[in-house]
Amino acid sequence: MDSKYIFPDRETQFMFPPNMDDWLPEGHLARFIVDIVKRLDFSDIRSSYSERAIGQKAYEPEMMVSLIFYCLITGVLSSRKMEQATWESIPVRYITGNLHPDHDTIASFRNRMKDFLDKIFLEILLIAHEMGFLKLGTVSLDGTKMKANASKHKAMSYGHACKLAEQLKEEIAQLISLSEAEERADEGKPEINIPDEIRRREDRLAEIERAKAEISRREKERYEKEKAEYEAKMEARKEKEMKTGKKAGGKAPQEPKEEICNKAQMNLTDEESRIMAKGGSFEQSYNAQASVDVGSHMIVGEHVTQACNDKGELTPELSKIEALPENLGKVDKILGDAGYYSEENLKSAEKAGMDPYIPAGREKHNEGLKIRMEGAGPKPEEEAGVKERTAYRLKTEEGRNEYSKRKGTSEPVFGIIKKVMGYSSFMTRGFKKVQKEWTLVCIGYNLKRLFNLFNASKGVLSPVFKIMG
Repeated sequence: MDSKYIFPDRETQFMFPPNMDDWLPEGHLARFIVDIVKRLDFSDIRSSYSERAIGQKAYEPEMMVSLIFYCLITGVLSSRKMEQATWESIPVRYITGNLHPDHDTIASFRNRMKDFLDKIFLEILLIAHEMGFLKLGTVSLDGTKMKANASKHKAMSYGHACKLAEQLKEEIAQLISLSEAEERADEGKPEINIPDEIRRREDRLAEIERAKAEISRREKERYEKEKAEYEAKMEARKEKEMKTGKKAGGKAPQEPKEEICNKAQMNLTDEESRIMAKGGSFEQSYNAQASVDVGSHMIVGEHVTQACNDKGELTPELSKIEALPENLGKVDKILGDAGYYSEENLKSAEKAGMDPYIPAGREKHNEGLKIRMEGAGPKPEEEAGVKERTAYRLKTEEGRNEYSKRKGTSEPVFGIIKKVMGYSSFMTRGFKKVQKEWTLVCIGYNLKRLFNLFNASKGVLSPVFKIMG
């Protein structure tokens, strides 16, 4: 045997350290997760279990939550892989104390805890505040398209559904006629099983009719919304003409059409997902939103929407931010890209006591020296509108510095979730389930971020709250 190498010895027997605490080095993520989870309130989850007189005992909730959080952060997403990790991963074996819940138990518990995720999300923010890492001030808002658990090839347009429905009706009628003819025939049998063929087409037709009804409902909602917006614009235009005594300039708003668009679609796998532009192509997706604290890079507000753009998503996030406990601090600045720009959104931000830093259009890269040297110009008059105030604010040196923080705050969060944690598409189907799943993902990201903040500032923790000695 060559003495130049160190060879593995797989035959000599040895013992693991007698104490599981020796399995992992100090400062390991698994230790951190266990320690944080100990500080969460599990009374609601515990009370969701009925008193069991008979049957198998349930696994301790703290252990199950720690297992799910650690696996989520490290890219182990499915319940089957989590079960596998309880045998193969030393950190996971440390978390579970050498117990091995099966994938059905893990999936069942993950479904049980979905009703308590909002509370857990808030408790972790409070823990981050007690540790001295989170103090609200400036928040950056952005959205990202997350692929739905459905193929875009399972989407059906209204026009195609109508054509296919007629085709199936004709085929069913032909098969019924063929069946009647065969019944009258003295000899021979049909080459196909006619009842099965009819039943298959009837089932398919029922599915298509349901899709047509759903598309019709959506199109009606779309028309009513667009009609209300059209009437509001026309009323504002009329008031302006009466005020100025002149005909309003610009192109008049176009009245929406009530008829159903043949291109309107519904996905037959996840009917609540939507076709959205993503990376130069189109995918069946949801639009996931996150409000990120600029100082700590922690997510402080989140929700999922079916809207393809972000224009209507500022108000829901403002509501979530305003509902945060006062001791977390007061948000006084909100940063967003041009996708959130509208007069209504700017007014909503100011009404909530936040200065909006939202540009009217997309900013060009490497803008010229002349533009930068122009400065903000004269300050708007007191009676100026919210658009003028926002435009001036963004032109000031302070405003430029504040807005420059947006891209370096929100976009890295989505990059970490998708590329580091490996969470680039949803696993569940249906709008409500996807919303809960996004909350769970955001909790996982916050724990990962909190762990990194803790490691980066050991020895300077707030004396109010210390972890791991």
